[in-house]
Amino acid sequence: MFRFTIRVKPGAKREAVGGRWGDDALVVAVAAPAVEGKANEAVRKALARAFGVRKQDVDVIAGERGRDKVIQVDPAPAGAADVLARLLDG
Repeated sequence: MFRFTIRVKPGAKREAVGGRWGDDALVVAVAAPAVEGKANEAVRKALARAFGVRKQDVDVIAGERGRDKVIQVDPAPAGAADVLARLLDG
């Protein structure tokens, strides 16, 4: 299991995963609007691609209705911490 925080930017012109918000939150921009869970689904898909896992392995465990969320990837992919560090710097 691997957990980390993200900051979501719903309604973006294009999807992007990368960059830092505050001290340690990963920025995730999605085109989906923040209504009826559409942005959360888009976030799960984007993070699954970024970490090389299935969408079902990515869960929003806190912050479902806000921009700041806690994400859990379970099972944790090999090198997950390295992938996160690269994305935070990117």
